[in-house]
Amino acid sequence: MLRKRISWLLGIIVLAGCSTSDQRILEELGFTHTTSYDLISQEEGASEDEKLKITISIPKADPDAEDKREVLTATGRTSKEARIQLSKMTNRTLVSGQLRNILYGSELARAGIWEHIDTLIRDPSIGQRVKITLVDGSAHDLLAKEYPDHPITGVYIAQMLDKEAKYQTVPDTNLYHFVRDYFDDGIDPVAPVMKDHGDHVDISGIGLFQDDRYVTKIATQQTMIFALLRGGFKQGEISIQLDDGSEGREFVFFSSLSSKRKVKVLNPKPPFSVEIHVTARASVLEYIGDLKPSEVPDQEKLERKISDYLQQEAQKMVEMMQKHQVDSLGIGKDIRNHMSFKEWSELDWREAYAQMEIRCNVQAEIKDYGKFQ
Repeated sequence: MLRKRISWLLGIIVLAGCSTSDQRILEELGFTHTTSYDLISQEEGASEDEKLKITISIPKADPDAEDKREVLTATGRTSKEARIQLSKMTNRTLVSGQLRNILYGSELARAGIWEHIDTLIRDPSIGQRVKITLVDGSAHDLLAKEYPDHPITGVYIAQMLDKEAKYQTVPDTNLYHFVRDYFDDGIDPVAPVMKDHGDHVDISGIGLFQDDRYVTKIATQQTMIFALLRGGFKQGEISIQLDDGSEGREFVFFSSLSSKRKVKVLNPKPPFSVEIHVTARASVLEYIGDLKPSEVPDQEKLERKISDYLQQEAQKMVEMMQKHQVDSLGIGKDIRNHMSFKEWSELDWREAYAQMEIRCNVQAEIKDYGKFQ
């Protein structure tokens, strides 16, 4: 009995000591929340060998602190070299276990980001759910800027990305998704693009990659078309202007939008041919025009108009991706499934993709008009 009591008391002493030690260590750690990567030029004062500018944002735990975060910037030949410089700029030990978002400047992204991604995935302290985000212009300038209504810029950006991904405005691209698509030769990675807009940050579109190089962008107004082509989501919104401006105004707002996509390979041999069939179901929350969506005949007319509009926009988007040879929809995976390994290995997929026929077939269904079935 005495031995049990002694063991119990020793346990309490040890735990109490651990608690004090943990508290001391936490106060000495700098938890990096957001990191930005940019290419630098000689005009910025860097040496000839230095090519990277890395900025980190570290939130402060003290709620009474005037500055809610610490922002550090360093340059180097590699990301690890720059991080050594960053660690010398603060009295806290920098750790990456709480890293949530990585921003890449557009110039760096166009040159290719794989060597920087590769460094991240080799670090066991960095999780696979870290977001990958592009920035129109300088990622450093965006991260370092102070926004009056959002004292911690990195947190502000992460929350905006979460919100927009929820409604399919941008893809929820994290480290795992990017690496998976990079190594899959039947699809190319994508990532959201952000931009500074004065007193706030805007979603600028969706960046399309060819392997690890940022090639082109889908504008914000067209991101939902891209989501429809990718398929498989259950919650989204889209506003559509159906008139061409020559006659009366016709506008519809779709809510609770869900979609399903099916790719049918029509010709599995060169020249390849596929059909992308998309079914989109949604509620009409607002309609301006001559039709009456609450009445079945007019509802069917409206469905046809919406289907035609979405199909035309989808076709133009696919042709744009073919022009830039970016297979962001993963058409290559469907073609690959109809070929032997040898046939696929010998195929110049990018060239074949640019020349093949891809037809879009979009079917819109109105499930209700507001509260009216």
